[in-house]
Amino acid sequence: MQKGAFMRGTDHMIIKEIERPEPKAGEVLVKLEYVGICGSDVHYYHSGKCGSYEVDLNEDFMLGHECAGTVAALGEGVTSLAVGDPVCLEPGITCGQCAFCKSGKYNLCPDVVFLATPPVQGCNEEYIAFPENMCFKLPENVSTKEGALIEPLSVGFHAANQGGVGVGDTVVILGAGTIGLTTLLSCKAHGAGRIIVADLVDAKLKKASELGATEIINSKAEDPLARIRELTGGQGADVVFETAGSPVTIAQTPHVVKRGGTIVLVGIAAVEEINYNFAQIMDKEATIKSVFRYRNIFPKAVAAVASGAIDVKGLVTHEYAFDDIEEAYNEAVRNKTDLIKAVIKIS
Repeated sequence: MQKGAFMRGTDHMIIKEIERPEPKAGEVLVKLEYVGICGSDVHYYHSGKCGSYEVDLNEDFMLGHECAGTVAALGEGVTSLAVGDPVCLEPGITCGQCAFCKSGKYNLCPDVVFLATPPVQGCNEEYIAFPENMCFKLPENVSTKEGALIEPLSVGFHAANQGGVGVGDTVVILGAGTIGLTTLLSCKAHGAGRIIVADLVDAKLKKASELGATEIINSKAEDPLARIRELTGGQGADVVFETAGSPVTIAQTPHVVKRGGTIVLVGIAAVEEINYNFAQIMDKEATIKSVFRYRNIFPKAVAAVASGAIDVKGLVTHEYAFDDIEEAYNEAVRNKTDLIKAVIKIS
């Protein structure tokens, strides 16, 4: 048996005894050590839904998909990992057979089984059995706490790839939550020359400065569009990332992108339609791209952290014991100022 944490209804978490899984052929059993709290987890916990996905509130549901730990047992046929290896988990299991999987765009697989995306249970538990090929060994100088941050880092890394960020580019990031900050770290590693970050919360902007933003804008205190125009000499940014998922910031993107530049939509937007100025897009011949999770990123993200090219340790502002997981989620719901990334220490 093992302990697992489940949301029961909204804004309530319970811990109960559940069966400890046995690894099947091609799987490893991982003793989890850290699990991050994602913004999607908070949406599910507080409102029962995130974007178009909804939790069945008549059933207990386990959250969590950002995780790392140590291999505890091997299923039949596992050769690339050994008991005792520290690993992080890429939380989506795809079919491997559809056109998207075969073309390398497996994040678009329509049959993906993704941890903590209803109805698939998450990983807020002590042990999980998972496919060997989706468990990535961590080098000696990368902790399992950092390993749990590889998943959100991969979103930012994929965003930087989608935007084609290159050496010397000017980028604007609208939103300084965890994904905005992992996008910042990834753009910095890709060689961006200027990184302008806008948000409404001073504590988040302070963290953005600490992590490498060259300019910060409090959008409550000043007009972000005017300030970005001023900072870019009226040209706009080579690449604009929207990471807040807000109708307001999404609508701002055409106005701050450079002529011929690229907009990357990263934040999870609500399902309703958004007013958008396509005349600006047409006039500027700007490109719009979007991000859905990530693909083929985990090994590169692990290598970037191991080499020191990206330092994710500064993202974590709060850490909680497993027994305090309800307190952790409640704090994530109510503290929108200085809580940026919370992690649960499982063991």
